[in-house]
Amino acid sequence: MPLDPQAKRYLEHVAALGLPPVEEQSPEDARRQSEASADALFGPKEEVRSIDDTVVEGVPVRVYTPDLTDVGPPPTLVYLHGGGWVVGSVNTHDGVCRALANRARCQVISVDYRLAPEHPFPAAVEDAWTVTRWALERAPRVAVAGDSAGGNLAAVAAMRARDAGLPLALQVLIYPVVDHAFDTRSYRDNGQGYGLTTAAMRHYWSCYLGDAEGSQPEASPLRAPSLAGVAPALVIVCEYDPLRDEGVAFAERLRAEGVEARLSEYRGMIHGFARLGAFIDRAGEVLDECAATARQALRPD
Repeated sequence: MPLDPQAKRYLEHVAALGLPPVEEQSPEDARRQSEASADALFGPKEEVRSIDDTVVEGVPVRVYTPDLTDVGPPPTLVYLHGGGWVVGSVNTHDGVCRALANRARCQVISVDYRLAPEHPFPAAVEDAWTVTRWALERAPRVAVAGDSAGGNLAAVAAMRARDAGLPLALQVLIYPVVDHAFDTRSYRDNGQGYGLTTAAMRHYWSCYLGDAEGSQPEASPLRAPSLAGVAPALVIVCEYDPLRDEGVAFAERLRAEGVEARLSEYRGMIHGFARLGAFIDRAGEVLDECAATARQALRPD
């Protein structure tokens, strides 16, 4: 279908700002820009009962707790923010995590993992796993979720949970990065003009990997020898996203290896739209879908 009119208006708004592309900015400048614009792009945020900044085994996190009636530890969603492993923080995804906590009726732990290029692969993986493992050892049920680069980290955390024999209830992968390759049809069709570009993804991967190989499974989970036995998945993809085809391939591979996986494609939509509620009404729709799926997995009765 054609590009969503609201997504088109957002892209025109960004173009009118005349900002340099991310690959021409320093990481510090890109982070400042991301932090400064996040609240205005998301729109009004939901209130939650409590928000606490703390540290889990050396990793900074932000914990969101809605009004719950649970006696004992509540079910928990570990959230891993996007931003190409280079930008993003618990602040840029604050609105997302508030909405998920309220709508999924669970505690959300947002992970402020170390960023590249100062901390290249596998620093973010280790931080994501530290918090996920910690939650799995304490909460009655745990899911993991992330968008874009955070979806990559969530998929890797799901593989580690399987290998550790820990019962992860669900992985929610929102337009995830799952393969160090740039040769899909969606890269050819959507690599320019729709927000996230091929040039930006090459830049992000270069910063993230450092001297590491992008083909290894904990960088590119689509290339894992086996995905059998990982947690059930919801995989979100967007029609006008260079990452669309790798997300589709990941969902198809999960199914082929016996994992329950639902693929949800947002037609007409662009990468990153879940955080663009001030411009795109369907941002609320994708957050509702993720929250409903998480709630069903975390509160099965």
